[in-house]
Amino acid sequence: MGELLNYEQPTNYIVQSTEYNDSYTTPVLTAGQSFILGFTDEKEGINRATKDNPVIIFDDFTTGSHLVDFPFKVKSSAMKILYRSNDNHNHTFLFYLLKNIKYEPQAHERHWISLFSNFKVKVANDFEQEKIGSLLGKLDNKIIFQQRKLEQLQNMKQVLLQNMFI
Repeated sequence: MGELLNYEQPTNYIVQSTEYNDSYTTPVLTAGQSFILGFTDEKEGINRATKDNPVIIFDDFTTGSHLVDFPFKVKSSAMKILYRSNDNHNHTFLFYLLKNIKYEPQAHERHWISLFSNFKVKVANDFEQEKIGSLLGKLDNKIIFQQRKLEQLQNMKQVLLQNMFI
């Protein structure tokens, strides 16, 4: 994986204050399950990920990861920020290639440099990467849309139940 993804230590992007507020604009991320911890108003040290140039945040201890396509700051240095090493590689394809590695951490130690960067993986050609990445991205968008619809229906049901049994 190390030939496909370069890494950066997150030190330059660590948030100075943990006083988050939903009215602030810059998300503070963790590579863990919670993903967005809150929002900060800090203006310096923001990673400038975009839809055209996303990054992968990789939790160095749990090996969890997220594809990020928006500007952000991070909570701690317990992660690596991964960039594609070649602009011809498809970032979504690389993200799912990384996610598909079957590995369960056995100890509380850092995993990118010592282990994950050394994994050998089969890589499709650039054309196939683009097709696979596009398909997986579209599926992700459909899943997100359906999850939002489900949340709306659950909220509607809750309101109806509350009003029915007053």
